[in-house]
Formats: sequence, C-alpha cells, structure tokens
Amino acid sequence: MIRNICGCEEAGRGPLIGPLVMVGLVVRKEKEKNLINIGVKDSKQLTPLQRERMYDQILEIAEKHKIIILEPKDIDNTLNTEGTNLNWLEADTSALIVNELQPDEVILDCPSTNTEAYHDYFLKKLNNKIPVLCAHHADENFPIVSAASIIAKVTRDAEIRKIQQKYNIDFGSGYPSDPKTIQFLKENYDKYPEIFRKTWSTYKNVIKEKTQTKLI
Repeated sequence: MIRNICGCEEAGRGPLIGPLVMVGLVVRKEKEKNLINIGVKDSKQLTPLQRERMYDQILEIAEKHKIIILEPKDIDNTLNTEGTNLNWLEADTSALIVNELQPDEVILDCPSTNTEAYHDYFLKKLNNKIPVLCAHHADENFPIVSAASIIAKVTRDAEIRKIQQKYNIDFGSGYPSDPKTIQFLKENYDKYPEIFRKTWSTYKNVIKEKTQTKLI
C-alpha cells in the first residue's frame, strides 16, 4: 500500500552563475490534496512572493524533505568526468535524496528526452525497489512535484541573494541569455571564479575571447 509519495525537482539547471538545488519532498497520499488547496503549481507560474508564502505551508504539509545544494564546482567536477552529464548528476542526486527519505513511490520531473533511459538509470541507483514515475513536465502535472519545485526555487533564490550580498554585486538573472549576466562575466570572470560554472559553453567562449584579445 502506497502511503508516502515523494516528488523530486530542481531549480537552477541552466544558469551560468550559482548553485543547482535538488529537492525531494514526501507527503502522505491522503494529504496531497492539501497542496492543491493552498494553490501549489509549477514554481515558474508563481510570483516570488507567492512562492515565499507557500514555502512554510508546504513544509507543514510534508512528512519530510531533503535539500541538496550543488555548487558550481560540484557541477563542473561532474561534467569534467568522462561518461557523465548534467542529466546523470540530477538522477544521482535524486537517488541520494530518495534513498534517505525512503518513500513508497516517487515522481520525477525528467530532464532527459529519453524518459525510459533516465527511468532505468535512476532505478539502478535506488536501495529499495519502489514505483517510479518519470515524466516530462511533472512539475506542471503533479502537485507533489510542483511543491518540490517551489521549495527548490525559494532555496536557490536565497542562495543567489547570499552571493550578491557577500560580494555586493549585481549580475542580473545569472542566465546565459541575460546581457547583464554576460557583461558581468566579461568584467569579473577572474575576480569571482567560484560563482561561475566553468563547463558552460558561454563561460568558455568568453575566456577564449579574453585570451585571444590579450595575445593581440
């Protein structure tokens, strides 16, 4: 009998700056409707204030949760290892979370185009064989995953504020598509090396450009 269901989700997969946050959230099956009642939905569909307000409410409904913060150096170390990628890092981290939380069922938001391969890889990492649903857009379609996405997003936003306050800097959104972020990278890549994901092509291209400029 399935009593405890776990949703796993991330925040900060794509940014050039800051950590990737992975969250597992366990709720009793009969309490899942409580997440809907407080207005839980995919974190991207909520304002920062709405997410902040729901954070404590979600944790009150949950039986337990686990947050893992992967710093840029952790991401780079993994991606510099042969035979792995960002998808496998997410799967490995989600498995660590699930093995600790020990739910009866898991729903994962799948980052891979190949849901079957991701599902099979994840299953091999579990200590206990339990039902696993691996789906695209799970954060939009399953309240338990939506709730995990909110916890992840609020946590990452707090980590970004810590970086900004620690160094008294403003780097925009931190995404490669943000011109402000790119300008910040060009001017500060060697001043704050620990905040950048150096395996990102955007970072490599800027470093290459800077190196070539110095040689001219």
